[in-house]
Amino acid sequence: MHHHPVPSTPIRIVPLPSSYLQRARAGIDDLGQPVERHTAQGGEPLRDLLRRAEPGEPILLASYCPFTQAGPFREYGPVFLSAAGQGAAQSDTLPVQGKAPYLGASFVLRAYSERERIVDARVSSPHAAAADLDALFARADTDFVLARFTAYGCYALRVERAMPGGAGIALRR
Repeated sequence: MHHHPVPSTPIRIVPLPSSYLQRARAGIDDLGQPVERHTAQGGEPLRDLLRRAEPGEPILLASYCPFTQAGPFREYGPVFLSAAGQGAAQSDTLPVQGKAPYLGASFVLRAYSERERIVDARVSSPHAAAADLDALFARADTDFVLARFTAYGCYALRVERAMPGGAGIALRR
């Protein structure tokens, strides 16, 4: 198994909010719509577990908004979730390993400011991601980075700078 470069900026993958997961598993998504229940074909990206679905696994399809502030950049989009009630995966590395990596062969990294305005973006890959994240987080106006799947453009995950010691980072939102 080949290893991919690691960003010099310590990062953390921010899990989907547990309030969202509870609401979606109860049947309502971020647009107040009913959640769809499906049986996985296999390969669907599960946003809560940061892995690809196994064939036959029960999954949910729901609308999700990764933004908290009003404005033109506030987007809603479809996400697959595990129908089983596990919590969200915690990680400090991009999920690009394995034979069916969650992020795939290419993905988009979009940097956003604290006001949730887009400040930069690039098409990346497992090999380029470390340098791309370093470049995006080197910008003073980058508050967080969203990864999106290249072809469909759907939300994949949120990346933030990991603060030394890890204390207090989850309290900002």
